[in-house]
Amino acid sequence: MITESKMESVSQVTDASTFDWELQSRVVCDLNEWKDQYEEIQEFVVSPDGEKIAAIIKTEEDLFCPCVNGEVWENTFEKAWSLRFGPDGRLYCLVMNDDAWTVAVDDQLWEDTYDYVWNLCINPNGRGAAANVRTSEGYGAVLNGESWETKFIEARNCEVSKDGSRVAIAIQISPLAEGDIFEFRKGLWSLAVDGTAWGRSFLNLWGFAFSDTGQSVAAEVRLDPNTQSIAVDGEPWMPGFKAVWEPVFVPGSNSVIAPALTPEGWKLLIDGKPLWTRGFYQLWHQKFAPDGKKVAAILSPEFGYWTVGIDGVPWKTLFSDVALEPVFSGDSSRVAAVVRDQGQWSIAVDGAKWNAQFDMAWNPVFSPDGRKVAARAAIGSSEFIFMNEKQIWEACQFVWDPVFSPDGGELLVRYVQGGKYCRKVVPVAK
Repeated sequence: MITESKMESVSQVTDASTFDWELQSRVVCDLNEWKDQYEEIQEFVVSPDGEKIAAIIKTEEDLFCPCVNGEVWENTFEKAWSLRFGPDGRLYCLVMNDDAWTVAVDDQLWEDTYDYVWNLCINPNGRGAAANVRTSEGYGAVLNGESWETKFIEARNCEVSKDGSRVAIAIQISPLAEGDIFEFRKGLWSLAVDGTAWGRSFLNLWGFAFSDTGQSVAAEVRLDPNTQSIAVDGEPWMPGFKAVWEPVFVPGSNSVIAPALTPEGWKLLIDGKPLWTRGFYQLWHQKFAPDGKKVAAILSPEFGYWTVGIDGVPWKTLFSDVALEPVFSGDSSRVAAVVRDQGQWSIAVDGAKWNAQFDMAWNPVFSPDGRKVAARAAIGSSEFIFMNEKQIWEACQFVWDPVFSPDGGELLVRYVQGGKYCRKVVPVAK
């Protein structure tokens, strides 16, 4: 069996200056040979620089292992999943032999093993890789192969600090008998950072994030069945709200912004107080500009319609179906987003929707100077690269997100055509 789909490589920005930007087209690997050789091929992933393509394959011995550019790892496993490249190009995989799970990185296994490992999380610079783990002693986390000594009754979700030095997970702090609603309402969930739990528990906890320094963590929490809030280092915004969405730290500070449902509608708050005074039917996916001076978010200014808002001011153009998370240009001057209107996907830039329509589209990418916007899109069974509304690359079986060169003069295209994975640097007008 061959899985004819692919997992997206990590979306974090990598150092494109280290890529090979010579103008050339290169067939990296003939995937047709994989189909002839292996009974089962799972989802394909590609490295950020486009030099490698990998997938988990099933061997003749009914074992599994990653295959990179046609070469299989020396280690084989009874089970393997969650294959992905890190921002630095290392290949990660969760693997199991003899009922013992661990993490494999470029065919090297972390020393500790577990009853189970999941939620592989890699920080933006690739220096921190963590996961949730379960052992006979309970639940915890592992960071770069180092396991927490402290274990908990239950755990879920995983977040690594931006510098890759710290990890946080949601934990259950005391046992709960089946059907014990009274104990449940006392609040059994908290957050553990580097193995140390917050001093306060909540009815539930999810959606958390580290500050830039990694010293503080904010999370969505449920105070009681009807009240949610944002807790920063264990202290919730009081008196709470009907609902909240995931928090984001203000760059370079310990202040936190998050959407909350107030009597006037959804508002964006900062440290529990309104940052944007206007209420909306919905507000989420807030994101700071690279310079930290603007905030974009997805808004619903009219019931059943969506758009992007910058500092609380919505675009004039509304979309009937959905608008996905906003993407800022590197100079913070422009914003783009994937949108769907009247059943058709497209890209909207600074409030103007492209005329091109797709069956699916992925997050747009700005050139370094912000003048060009490129995106991967699907029409029927084929995938394409579009730039500034125009198709710039032929129909392919698969295409991964395009990458601009540091000077914006070239575009790296990673694609599969005719069963062959290719890497090509395409010149674009400056």
